Amino acid sequence: MTTLPQTTQRKLGLVIDLDTCVGCHACVINCKEWNTSNYGAPLSDMDAYGAEPMGTFLNRIHTYEAKKPGSNAQTVHFPKSCLHCEDAPCVTVCPTGASYKRVEDGIVLVNEDSCIGCGLCAWACPYGARELDKAEGVMKKCTLCVDRIYNENIPEVDRIPACVRTCPAGARHFGDFADPDSNVSKLTAERGGIDLMPEQGTKPVNKYLPPRLKQDIGGIGKIDILAPYLEPINEEAGGFLGWLDKALEKL
Repeated sequence: MTTLPQTTQRKLGLVIDLDTCVGCHACVINCKEWNTSNYGAPLSDMDAYGAEPMGTFLNRIHTYEAKKPGSNAQTVHFPKSCLHCEDAPCVTVCPTGASYKRVEDGIVLVNEDSCIGCGLCAWACPYGARELDKAEGVMKKCTLCVDRIYNENIPEVDRIPACVRTCPAGARHFGDFADPDSNVSKLTAERGGIDLMPEQGTKPVNKYLPPRLKQDIGGIGKIDILAPYLEPINEEAGGFLGWLDKALEKL
């Protein structure tokens, strides 16, 4: 079994703003493209154009309906990938040591050369964040794009995870949670960032910013967004058309 480090020098991870995510799946597609073209074995698709297509994805979007008592329901899009937990059960159950957590930055990775595809790590993960690539027979998971964030051969602006780089709504943020002055630490403190399923005791590094329920629109005392277009602009026509209208009324 693999042993977790007592501490890590940094805690790299994501803050995901559920109030901003629009569920466009841009992060899913860019994650799939980057991790198919670069790090490790490609993310395969099985029977992609058949009756029962299956594929390996490191990031998925789930959509739910949230409702506050007395208010209308609203849609919440929930992105989910590996949370790079401090107390990662997927690491400690691995019989070959293929799953491990890095001391230098806290990223949880899989050494695909040592992975035997037994699936124990997937069973141990309470978040369902690991997927077995059936074509390659190895376990796949989010790497925080470790091959991007340290890559000096690409522009500095691109040295962030692919999902963060591509998000059109700016709902995903990347940084070091060990630094209290980092962007992710400040966002978590200011917006009340939360852990996913804290009762599991895994201490996930990634945080979620909870959605802010929207106020109802319409009804007594509420704003009618169509009101400006329904109000008459002028009760009586003027100019030549006004004179013509009056002349025709006399006929």
